[in-house]
Amino acid sequence: MPEVKPQSATAPMLTSIATVSISGTLTEKLQAIAAAGFQGVEIFENDFLAFDAPAREVGRMVRDAGLNITLFQPFRDFEGLPEPQRSRAFERAERKFDLMQELGTDLMLVCSNISPLALGGIDRAAADFHELGERAARRGLRVGYEALAWGRHINDHRDAWEIVRRAAHPNIGLILDSFHTLARRIDPNSIRAIPKDKIFIVQLADAPRIDMDLLYWSRHFRNMPGQGDLPVLDFMRAVAATGYDGVLSLEIFNDQFRGGSPRMIAMDGRRSLVALMDQVRRQEPGIAIAVPEMPDRIAVQGVEFIEFAASETEAASLAALFRSLGFRLAGQHKSKNVAWWRQGEINLVINTEPEGFAHAAYLLHGTAVCDIGLRVEDAAATLLRARQLGAGIFEQAVAPGELAIPAIRGVGGGLLHFLDRKSELARVWEIEFTPVADDSQAEAAGLTRIDHVAQTMPHDEMLTWILFYTSLFATRKTPPVDIVDPAGLVRSQVIENGDGSLRLTLNGAENDRTLAGHFLAERFGSAVQHLAFASDDIFATAAALSRNGFKPLPLSPNYYDDLEARFGLEPDLLDRLRAANILYDRDEAGEYFQLYSPNFGGGFFFEIIQRCGYAGYGAPNAPFRIAAQKRHLAPATAL
Repeated sequence: MPEVKPQSATAPMLTSIATVSISGTLTEKLQAIAAAGFQGVEIFENDFLAFDAPAREVGRMVRDAGLNITLFQPFRDFEGLPEPQRSRAFERAERKFDLMQELGTDLMLVCSNISPLALGGIDRAAADFHELGERAARRGLRVGYEALAWGRHINDHRDAWEIVRRAAHPNIGLILDSFHTLARRIDPNSIRAIPKDKIFIVQLADAPRIDMDLLYWSRHFRNMPGQGDLPVLDFMRAVAATGYDGVLSLEIFNDQFRGGSPRMIAMDGRRSLVALMDQVRRQEPGIAIAVPEMPDRIAVQGVEFIEFAASETEAASLAALFRSLGFRLAGQHKSKNVAWWRQGEINLVINTEPEGFAHAAYLLHGTAVCDIGLRVEDAAATLLRARQLGAGIFEQAVAPGELAIPAIRGVGGGLLHFLDRKSELARVWEIEFTPVADDSQAEAAGLTRIDHVAQTMPHDEMLTWILFYTSLFATRKTPPVDIVDPAGLVRSQVIENGDGSLRLTLNGAENDRTLAGHFLAERFGSAVQHLAFASDDIFATAAALSRNGFKPLPLSPNYYDDLEARFGLEPDLLDRLRAANILYDRDEAGEYFQLYSPNFGGGFFFEIIQRCGYAGYGAPNAPFRIAAQKRHLAPATAL
């Protein structure tokens, strides 16, 4: 297992999340936040105002859930006002101080003024905060000042810090919010010079990089650290460099989260903070926050196997399909009804056991992929990191002669198993399977390895699984792509590692009329919708497949007429593409060839690809492929 370096930090990692970040009633939010493992919660004022209980009772509910109220927020339009608005602002603050004491919290957030009445001026604002600090101190309270990215006069944390510095009051401090700094492209390294004791709380949020009004962007598109495009890691490195050891809190405004599962979103939030701080401590030695110990993000070396759950009857048709693709039966499990098929480096497994996980998956989803085996650098380390990130660990009884292969729950409740080459796991096929001499006449088709695995899910789950994969494995996410289906858009995003040995395409369906949505409806939830196999010569592969009796997905002749116009292909190449129903794309890096099987069952299919320097996934061809698949979509049946 990779060495985990000891830390010198002594302060525990304290995490919090604002109630506005998740959906539900205040009671449901508190339950979800506590279940996810947070220690604290920010009470967003609207959540309190909408709740039918007095402040003292709300405070008790929070504490009964095992949480602390880390912050009450927001207090708006305070500093730099003329009279009589200035006096009124102090009166409002005193009312909020009363409420805070009833709730049982000592910190209030004041965001920079956006009122057209605000006069501006650093010294004027500092004087207002000094007086507010005096009033707060008499009650044992503190006030944190935050620069809104759209503040009328103060929209930069550097100016907010100058106001706090000039206020010169121990009960007045700074609140740093990653969105407000990074949305305005302010260098976060300026934070490194701020004294740690003047940073009262740190709020974290990510967001996709979108060119739009800052307020609208903030109110609708924030997401968890690691789910967006902002350099939140750089921001948090700068904060950690000050020696800050206080609360790390999430403040997320997101339309999707407002309608999602509060428990899932809270779990994502906690995972995002743990993963972020793990990366911070690796790049900022000696930070003052004790981050949970875990190995670094795990290097994946490839897909070791894909397992299908099936009934005995459907296994026969699936086996026939494998043979038409050039696979040979390589072995039979020594104690289970599990068959191993192989071609090149590709291992496919059909599990027809009448009990156990695969059988339960079959009863729920029909014949479908139930398990993905990943070859990793260290299987035990992978499980340890997954556990620290809150993944669901999967365990089942191991029969004599079987290996205990580490596993976790993944997309749609399916499994991810981890194997490595440094332990007995490297001999899984030898240990658990008896070789079989396949006397089939099927011809190998030149398929070499699994190029990518495509998982389909409801669109509102995509951010969850993007975070899941990128926080656990040494991978990156590519920019999102909209796939045009005749019945609507499918949102697609790829998770991949540096050498392409792991490529996962995540496809989010927004309605059940699209092919992806139809698949979800047929499979009763998220699952692998297609597997893409690599070939070094797709024309030779197509010829071998034809000899095996494989029938490719037929495409419209209009597609090939357009290819000629778009790319100016040589007539001979165009004829070969048309004859074999092969799709083609090209970019500045190279060429891409795609061949598809027809649909099986509710929309599962296989893809065969050849890459010639091309790094993408043939997105321009997706509308034509989907249209062809819909034309040949059979009535709903088992695979």
